[in-house]
Amino acid sequence: MVYQALYRKWRPRTFDDVVGQRHITETLKRQVQSGRLSHAYLFTGTRGTGKTTCAKILARAVNCQSPQDGNPCNQCPACLGIENGSILDVLELDAASNNRVDDIRAILDEAVYTPASVKKRVYIVDEVHMLSVQAFNALLQILEEPPTHLMFILATTEIHKVPATIKSRCQQFSFKRIHADEIAARLRYVAGQEEIQLTQDGAALIARLADGGMRDALSLLDQCAGEGGAIDENRVREVLGLAGNLETAALLETVADGDGAQALERLDRLYAGGKEMTALASELSALVRDLLVRKTAADAGAGLMTGGYDETTMRRLAGRFDIPRLVHMLRALQETGAGLARSANRRTDMELCLITLCDPALDPSPAALAARVARLEREGVPAGAGNPGQPPQPAGGQAAPAVPKVKMAVSASEENPASDSGEETKAEPSPAPAPADKGGQALPRWPGWPALREQLKSAMEVGDFVFLGNSAMVEGSWDGRELTLWTANDFIRDQMSKPAVTGAVAQMAQQLMGGPVHVAVRTGKAPVDAPQEAAGSQEEPDALEAFLKDHQGNVIVE
Repeated sequence: MVYQALYRKWRPRTFDDVVGQRHITETLKRQVQSGRLSHAYLFTGTRGTGKTTCAKILARAVNCQSPQDGNPCNQCPACLGIENGSILDVLELDAASNNRVDDIRAILDEAVYTPASVKKRVYIVDEVHMLSVQAFNALLQILEEPPTHLMFILATTEIHKVPATIKSRCQQFSFKRIHADEIAARLRYVAGQEEIQLTQDGAALIARLADGGMRDALSLLDQCAGEGGAIDENRVREVLGLAGNLETAALLETVADGDGAQALERLDRLYAGGKEMTALASELSALVRDLLVRKTAADAGAGLMTGGYDETTMRRLAGRFDIPRLVHMLRALQETGAGLARSANRRTDMELCLITLCDPALDPSPAALAARVARLEREGVPAGAGNPGQPPQPAGGQAAPAVPKVKMAVSASEENPASDSGEETKAEPSPAPAPADKGGQALPRWPGWPALREQLKSAMEVGDFVFLGNSAMVEGSWDGRELTLWTANDFIRDQMSKPAVTGAVAQMAQQLMGGPVHVAVRTGKAPVDAPQEAAGSQEEPDALEAFLKDHQGNVIVE
């Protein structure tokens, strides 16, 4: 006896057997019962969701001699003849191979004749979007005024390629992807009937890999059942070759470690083994996408997974990345994968992508910057600290004192004449009076912002110093009472107001001035007579050091 594939053997024969398309099958059953049938139907949806199956069931139902609740009986001569192909009044053709205008004209020439042995002449046209423009125009002629005995059932996976003139003359039914739980239940039923030992986790994995298609699921089950024995999750991964995904997962772990050298070595081994760079980019994108879904929808995301990776691997990798980093990685991989098709050197493009993923500081995109800022916010300490609980190390390698904690408050900047509408972030305690020199006279304005910024450059990480190092974005001024950071806009002000930044600035200023310093952050421009614009950049280093040695700031940081 010739073996028949499971997806053919277990093709539904009634509307009630169709899985996951109840919104369509119930409507078609009611139309058959009431006799309110259309002359043309258009079934759309992804592969393996039941379009052609429902078309064949409908062709039998409208010609059945004793329909049962809208379903064909599958016992009468009409049903049996349509099913075995002996009744030529029901014809199924593939538009991919019959897409010429002459093929459609041949159908139209015989369509005018009444059927010989059934009620309706039915034409099932699969992949109708493959028809040529001339063929569509010829089909449109008979769809406009069809004979009463004629019915067309068109099926397509690419509805956007079907002309609007055709769609407007058909009843359109959209077949959705079948939910993984419904596919798994059907697989267990078929496995029970076929005496296949299918475990629940094996059925769930096959259902996720099928991506919403019942035909794909049955084909995968057929493939896994070839060797006999129980089909569990491990068996499915082994038979379907998913064990190779462990290499992809290991490559992503080197990205989490920030080890660019190891990532390039793994990529070289994969390349030498014949791995296509396009396929690798796609696999990495799928894995990062699964991790993003897992982090975003931890409870309801199980059904959204592709299923290519085991739970242990997913749990381990999910703990290595946060959501902003995953979003940045997924965008980078998607852009790289899209460009590989037209790349002159795909391996080089993939290597560049991996190096950038390992060190986000090399990526100047806003997404990469947002990922680094989110990491710093999560850690809650100045970037560059070797230990989350320790302050940054100043230049010279000596341990720095603990970063002082700053109480922050935001208020309107009414005191400063240079920023009438800006906002300020400053310490809560009232500022102390302006310091005086040894003779009791007020001190001159502090000229030390360029020197302070230079010290911060060596003590802070690039992610924190990116705004401070740009004089067009942030400038510092000392008015005798407080050190003010003037920012170009509210976004930069918010970034500079974070404890990790203000704490590092206060600590470094305190070291330079030899006493406590009050740091404020405002939106606006520094006063035109600010010391750094007047004489700070021209003053000799020795004079600046002498000034800082003889005088101490007196603005409070808690």
